[in-house]
Amino acid sequence: MISIDRDGEVAVVTVDNPPVNALGQPLRQALWDAVGTLDADPAIRAVVLICAGRTFIAGADVTEFGKPPVPPHLPDLVDRLEQASKPWVAAIHGSALGGGFEVAMGCRFRVALDTAAVGLPEVSLGIVPGASGTVRTPRLAGVEAAVDLVTTGRSVKAARALTMGLVDAVVSKDLRAEAVAFARIALTQALPQPISARPVTAPDAAWWDEQRTAIAKRAKGEVAPLRALDCLRIAAEKPFAEAMAFERATFLELRVSEQAAALRHIFFAERGAARPAHLGDAKPKDIRSAAVIGGGTMGAGIAAALRDAGLPVTLIERDEEAVRRGLANLRSIFDGAVKRGKLTEVQAQARMDGVTSGSDYALLSDTDLVIEAVFEDLAVKRAVFAQLGQTCRADAILATNTSYLDPRRIAEGLPHPDRFIGLHFFSPANVMKLLEIVPMPDTSSETLATGFALARQLGKIPVQAGICDGFIGNRILKRYRSEAEALVRHGTPIATIDAAMRGHGFAMGPFEAQDLGGLDIAYLQREGARAAGQDVPETLGDILVRAGRKGQKTGGGWYDYAPGDRTPKPSEAAAGLLADRIGTGPGLTAEDIATRLTAAMAAEGKAILAEGIALKPSDIDLVEVHGYGYPRWRGGPMFDADASQRSV
Repeated sequence: MISIDRDGEVAVVTVDNPPVNALGQPLRQALWDAVGTLDADPAIRAVVLICAGRTFIAGADVTEFGKPPVPPHLPDLVDRLEQASKPWVAAIHGSALGGGFEVAMGCRFRVALDTAAVGLPEVSLGIVPGASGTVRTPRLAGVEAAVDLVTTGRSVKAARALTMGLVDAVVSKDLRAEAVAFARIALTQALPQPISARPVTAPDAAWWDEQRTAIAKRAKGEVAPLRALDCLRIAAEKPFAEAMAFERATFLELRVSEQAAALRHIFFAERGAARPAHLGDAKPKDIRSAAVIGGGTMGAGIAAALRDAGLPVTLIERDEEAVRRGLANLRSIFDGAVKRGKLTEVQAQARMDGVTSGSDYALLSDTDLVIEAVFEDLAVKRAVFAQLGQTCRADAILATNTSYLDPRRIAEGLPHPDRFIGLHFFSPANVMKLLEIVPMPDTSSETLATGFALARQLGKIPVQAGICDGFIGNRILKRYRSEAEALVRHGTPIATIDAAMRGHGFAMGPFEAQDLGGLDIAYLQREGARAAGQDVPETLGDILVRAGRKGQKTGGGWYDYAPGDRTPKPSEAAAGLLADRIGTGPGLTAEDIATRLTAAMAAEGKAILAEGIALKPSDIDLVEVHGYGYPRWRGGPMFDADASQRSV
C-alpha cells in the first residue's frame, strides 16, 4: 500500500491504494508506521509524501462510512505527521480532499501540481471535518478563507490555493522531482512553525453573526455548514487542543445524524448511477459527433451541454430564420457563461466554432448521435424521425427529448428501432444534472449503455425510467401539484403552502415554481390529453391560464409581479378567479403541509416502483434531488418517507 524510496537525504513515501488512495485503516496504519521508520533513519532529513495513480489521497474510505472509527484515528495520524522529527512535504496531484487535505496539513509543506485541487467537502455529507480541518485551516490560511472553504465544501484549484496560503508552491512538470527539490531547499532554511502552533486572528462577534446569517440563508435547513462555522469560531478563539476536541465531538455527533444518513444515501446513489449493475457487460458505442433537432430553449441547452463536453454539434432547424434564432439562443448561453466568469471570450467562441447549422437533414448523414428537441407535438416529432430514418446511418443513435408523449408512438415505423431511445433532459439542459434515460421495448442493450455513457460524458446523473405519462419526475411533479391544489381548495393559503415547502428545504414552493416556469406548459399538456379523448379534470391552474395568467412572463399567475420584479405578491385577481373553488378546512401547520405534500410524492413513487417505471427507490430520490429541487439533505422523497416512519 505504500513504498519508501530514498533520494539521498530525502525519502519518498508513495501511497498506492487504488482507485483514489482512500484513507482506510490499512493505509492509516501504513503511514503511521512510515513516520516511525523514517524518524529512526539517521540518513533521512526530509520526507516527500506522494501518491501513485490519478490522485493524491482523495479522502476517506467510503466503505467506512457509518461505521465506528478504527485506530489509528485520522486526527492522531495527522498529529503524528506534524510531530515527526523530519519535515514532510505533501506532493499533491489530482485532488486532496477531506481527510486527504487534512493529511497534507499535517505535513510541514504542501507542493501542488498546477492541475491539482484541494478542499474540505465534508459538509456535503452532513458532517464537519474530523481531523483538524476546521482547526488547522484558519491557522494556515486565515479565518475568512477557512470559513469559505469549509462551510461551502467547494474545492479550489492549485493557483487559487496558493494565493489563499493553502499550499506553499505550485509546479507544472515532474511533481516528484520538484517536490524533492523543494524539500532540499527547505532544509537550508529555518523551518516554519507546525500549523498547530501558528497564531490565528479572531474576527469580532459581529463578523461571526454576519457569516451565520449568510450561511443559514444558503443552507436552507442543512445543519452541517452552521456546525462547521461553530467549529471554526472555536478554532479562532480557543487553544488548539480545545478546538480539536470540539471539532471531534461535533464530527462524531453529526456522523450519526439523519441528515448525514440522507446525504450518504444520495452520495452512494450517485456513485452507482453512472453504470448501474443491470447494464451487465453491454458496451456503449463511441459518440464522437452529435446533432440536435430544434434550437429553442431546450435544444440550445442540449447543444451547449454537448459542446461543453467537447463534442462537435450540428444544429438543425426547419428553415434558415429558425437556424439563426437557434444559433442566437446558443450564443446567449455561452455569452452568459462569459459574464459569470465561467468561460473566457476565446472559450465561448471555440464553443460556437464547433457548431455546424442548417435546415438540411443531409448534414446528419455521418453523425453518431441525434437528439430531437422540437415542440411537444406527436405529428411534428414523427415527421422529424421519418426524415432521420431516411438520412442517418443505420447505426446512429436516435433519441427523443419528449417530456410527456409516448416515445413508442414517436418512433413508429423507424428503421432499426433498436437504436432509438428517450433522453429526457431538464431545462436549462446545460445546467441541470439529471438525465432520464427511457428505453423502448426494442432498444438494444448497446443503445441503452450508450445513453448512460453519454450521461457520464456530459457530467449528468442518469436514471433509467419506464414509459408512462411524465416518466418518473414529471409524474411525481403532477401528483405534487395536484396535492398542493387540493390544500388550496380546502382553504390553505397559496403563500402559506409555498412558505412551508421553503421551510422544508426547497428553494421554492410549488406555486412560485409554476409561476417561474409558466403555468401554460402543463396546461397545454392537459389540453392535448383532453383533445385526445382523455378525462382530465379541470385544475385551478387551468382557470388562471384561461384568464391570461401564465406566471411571471405575463405579470401574474398564482401571484402578481411588478414589471422587472420577480418578487411574488399575493394576488387579489387570482383569489377572485378561484374564490368559488375554495372551501374551508382545518388549519395546517407548516410541518403538516410539508408532510402531506412529500408523502404524496412518496406515494406516487411507490406506485412508480410497483409498476416497474423506476428500478429502485434511490433512482426516484436522484430524480427529485437533481431535477426538481428536493432538498439533498433530506435524501429525496423515498428516503424522507422512510426517515419519517423511523422517527414515529
